[in-house]
Parts: sequence; structure tokens; C-alpha cells
Amino acid sequence: MRRFEIACFWSACVVLAAAVMVAGCAKAPTPPDEKAPESKSPAAKEAMPAAGSVKLPGPPDAEGWMSIFDGKSLAGWKMSDFVKPGTVTVAGGEIVLKMGKEGDLTGITWAGGEILRTNYEVQVMAKRTDGGDFFCALTFPVKAAYASFVVGGWGGSLVGISCLDGYDASENETTKTMTFETGTWYTIRVRVTDDRLQAFIDDEKMADVELKDRKLSVRWEVEASQPLGLAAWCTSANWKDLRVRKISE
Repeated sequence: MRRFEIACFWSACVVLAAAVMVAGCAKAPTPPDEKAPESKSPAAKEAMPAAGSVKLPGPPDAEGWMSIFDGKSLAGWKMSDFVKPGTVTVAGGEIVLKMGKEGDLTGITWAGGEILRTNYEVQVMAKRTDGGDFFCALTFPVKAAYASFVVGGWGGSLVGISCLDGYDASENETTKTMTFETGTWYTIRVRVTDDRLQAFIDDEKMADVELKDRKLSVRWEVEASQPLGLAAWCTSANWKDLRVRKISE
């Protein structure tokens, strides 16, 4: 009888230990590599103020340009929803972008209201301050579609439109190479009409695409830049003088 009681006691201990182990496993944290990545780093979130109520773009200047950056804040813009981006701040009348620790995309997206979709120009001045890839991917609307003008990509020198008929800036007729000096400002401009898309760097025409029967799109990595946005990849950059203007076809 004594042996039977002892056996029952140890059996109960085994059952209790197993229950504790199961409960512990049920509460075990998810391994880091199975967690969904955060869309923004804490530093990036703090750097970007809420878009709020904005009155941009303001009245046009003598040449018809309307500013979409006030030089003092990021009013009208939001942080692009990229994975683990760097920080974006404003200093000295410039948008200052620092690449993230993992070097991926960082950028801003327009959140200030309706934008022009055809018969317009959009322009920004940009410079690379660190890194070796594109320091400006300007994503913009083309009627109901979108496209990106990539400046300094694929290792630092490639220029082109992404995407045309499914081919990105490195694979279509707009592909060009150009040397970009770190710390040098470049004026980047895109012109969209009902039948044509053109892109310029310092007034030199880099792309001229007839839109009839063409399919425009963006690479999935920069979809968060739509409808209008700026991004950099593995690179720190400064941007300023963002503006748009209506044009006649």
C-alpha cells in the first residue's frame, strides 16, 4: 500500500510538471525573426510632425511655381511607410534625410491634399550627402498612373524612369548614366502632359517618353511614395525648393 501511495505521488508530480511546461510554452515570446518588421523606427516617428491642416501649395510666383515645402517644417508631408527608415528633419531651409541603420529606403510622401495629375511640372533640388546609391527617387502621378524618376541609382550613377511597360529605370529606353558629386546640388524636374512625360536634371533632358499605348507603374519598393513623394536608398540626402506649376499642353 505504501508503494502504491508513493507511485501515485510521483505520477501526480509528473502531470503537474507537464502542465507547467505547456503553460510556459503557450506564453513564450515569438522569436525575433518571426515578428513583423516595424514600418518606422522610433527616431523617424519623432522626426516627422503631423501633416495637420495646411494651405499648400501657396499662390504662384511670377513663373507660375507654387511651393510645396515651406522651408521651416514638414507641413503637408508624412513619413513614407518604408521598413526601418532613417530620420527626416528640417534645418536651414532644407529637408535633411539620414539613411537608416540598415540602409534601406527613407523618404516623405505628400499628404497635403489634391495634386495635379497632368499638364504640370514638379521640381526639387537634391544633393547626396553620404552613401552611394540614389539620393532622389521622385514619384509622381501621370493621369491615373504613377512613375518614378530615379537619380543616382544602381550603384550611384544610373538615371531613368521606373517603370515603363514593366521595365524599371535600368531596363528601358530612358536608362542613362551620370556622375553625381557628393555635396553638389542638382535641380531635378519632371514634366507631365496628356501625351508626354519628360524629365530633366539641371535643364538637361534625361527622358522623353510618348505616353500613347505605354503602361506606367512604380517598383513595389516605392509604392509608399504615391501619389507624390521623394525617397533615397542606402544614402543620406538633402532636398529643398520643392514646387509645382500648371502648364499648358
